[in-house]
Amino acid sequence: MTHFPDDILALARGIITDFTAKGWMVATAESCTGGLIVGALTEIPGSSAVVDRGFVTYTNTAKMEMLGVQEQTLVQFGAVSKETALQMVHGALFRSRADFAVAVTGVAGPGGGSAEKPVGLVHLAAKARSGALIHHEMRYGDIGRDKVRLATLKTALEMLITLGE
Repeated sequence: MTHFPDDILALARGIITDFTAKGWMVATAESCTGGLIVGALTEIPGSSAVVDRGFVTYTNTAKMEMLGVQEQTLVQFGAVSKETALQMVHGALFRSRADFAVAVTGVAGPGGGSAEKPVGLVHLAAKARSGALIHHEMRYGDIGRDKVRLATLKTALEMLITLGE
């Protein structure tokens, strides 16, 4: 069993309960969180009614092969960009049976940041099959790898809740 903070488990529990009642399914596309989002969701009993699949696409090659992210997007904007997050969420939604998908790509640290893309920069996208779309650019700062990843996880779950309202 993974130990997620209570606030994150409460969000995940709410998604599983609400989406189960509505017959909705979710897919995730994760880079900097490395599967934490799908992990938090599957921590909740009954999650198999809601979680269709999770894509962990840590490398650019994985993003292209598994989610259909265009090489030109990665070259022009980089892996940590709004454009990449949007292509990731689109790919997760349309390469699954999910009604909703969420995607995250960022720089969790401690290294890997730059002036243009500092540690703590994360792009998140959530999309409904109906077409509703949310994008957030979060700048958590250099608060430590674990804190960046947990903050990203929390934001991603909140975005799914918002889309499901």
